[in-house]
Formats: sequence, structure tokens, C-alpha cells
Amino acid sequence: MSDTTPSKWPFRWDLLLRYRYIETIALWEGRLTTRHLCDTFGIGRQQASKDINTYLREVGIGNLEYDKYLKGYKPTAGFQPQVTRGLADEYLHLMARNNELMNMFESLALNVSNVEVLSHPVRDVKPGVLRPIMQAARQQKRLDCDYVSLNHPDREGRIIVPHTLVYTGLRWHVRAWCEKNLEYRDFVLSRFRDTPEIMGESEHGIAGDSEWNTEVTIRITPDPRLAREQREVIEIDYGMSGGALCITTRGKLVPYALRLLHINPRESLDDPMAQQIVVANRNELEPWLFG
Repeated sequence: MSDTTPSKWPFRWDLLLRYRYIETIALWEGRLTTRHLCDTFGIGRQQASKDINTYLREVGIGNLEYDKYLKGYKPTAGFQPQVTRGLADEYLHLMARNNELMNMFESLALNVSNVEVLSHPVRDVKPGVLRPIMQAARQQKRLDCDYVSLNHPDREGRIIVPHTLVYTGLRWHVRAWCEKNLEYRDFVLSRFRDTPEIMGESEHGIAGDSEWNTEVTIRITPDPRLAREQREVIEIDYGMSGGALCITTRGKLVPYALRLLHINPRESLDDPMAQQIVVANRNELEPWLFG
């Protein structure tokens, strides 16, 4: 990847964001249109066309080509990232942000000095893997893929019907119907092998995933063994109201939400200072816990 520092690319901040968006969408979805830019950045079609043409002439020369059948631009065989690192996390985190946040970043002059952010290890996901997963998810199609797991470290053929990508705070997985197990399951993106093949449409879409569509509330409170003054500190730390923090999520995401809070609901630590918070409605969450 080329150097992406300001000295290398003397563009305005808002233009650089759009060029990065062009590169990311084209690489990971395999199709870029002016509509992508119009909807995301609130610009007109003429400006969007100008941005794409400028990217082609000055930034990513030879990276994109127009496909009349796709009615959009696709990455060429010699695609080389210029304003991104070409990592799946860039695309996945972009999808995780809503348009409001993206528009906010377009207009802010961000100063990141005096700020340090720890990064998770990058899990390798190739464009050839992610593109068909996203396409199948959006079109509710079956996907023939090779997948490995700890129980089956040798690649195993699967046919799945993906519907949603999920970021758990540490890694990405896709929620999908599994034709082998005849149920909806979570598949870690970094465990797919080779290029999945898109097949025909399926009746097993997101509407049939009842565990995904069920909302569950997690009620977090300070450990009752702490002193009142200590509990008040914890309540402020977590923005609790009435002595509790209520987190509403999807049933299948309950275990991941608890892991983000470093809570093991089945384990009671001897020292209340070790975890400081507990799940107040553990019995209600039992059907959604792993193991």
C-alpha cells in the first residue's frame, strides 16, 4: 500500500474520506456506483461522478474499471490500495458506523494528538471471501463454502444462507442458516477458506431467525457486596440509572455483550473488587448463554 499521510495526498479531509470510501466499497463489495457516495455523504450525482473520476485519474490509477453488466465500477485484477490498507476491518468497521456518524466526520477537523487507541489483532479476511458473503446476505441466497473450526480443523464444505455481519468487539462473524445443522449459527469470517460460491435463493432469511429477532434486556448492577460509596462510584462509571444499567440486545448477542463487560454470569468471584459489576437478571438470560 502507498503512503497515506497528508504529505502524500494533498487533498481536503472531506475528499480524502470520499476517496477512501470509494476504494473500500469497490474492493470489498465488488461494485461501486455514484449512488453509494450520494447516499453516504449527501452530495449530488455530479459531484459523486467527479470524485470517482478524480480517484481514477489521480489516486488509484488502474484500480477500477466500469462494468456495464454491474452498472458500476469493479476492482481490476491489478488493484492496489492507495488510501486504505486493504484490510477487511476497514470495510467492516465502515459498515458498523451509521450514515450520521460518517457525515459528522466529513465536516469535523479531527485532532488525534494526545489520544492513543489500542487495536485488536487483525484477523485475515480476503475480499474474495467477503464479497460473496455480503452479496448472498443482501439477496438471501445460498452460499457454498469451505469452513474450518476447532472441532473440524480440516476444511469442511458447508452451504449457508447468511443474513447479518456481527462485530463482537474482538472479531467479526456472520449469522447464517446452516443447511448441515438445520439451524441458524454464527460463522467466524476468518475461518472461511477459498472463495464461496453463490447459489440460488433460499427461504431461510433473517425473518426466520427467531433467536436473532428476539430482544433481551441485560440488567447490570454494582456488586451488592461493595460498600454504598463504592457502588455509587460504579453507578457513575457505567451511567446507571436507579442503580442499574439496562442493555437491550438480540438474544443471540447476549453472551457477546457480557464478554465485552468482562462478566461471566456463571462465576461468582470471591473478591467483589475483581469484577465490580454483576448480572442482576441471570435467570432470565440463562436460555441465551453459551454452554
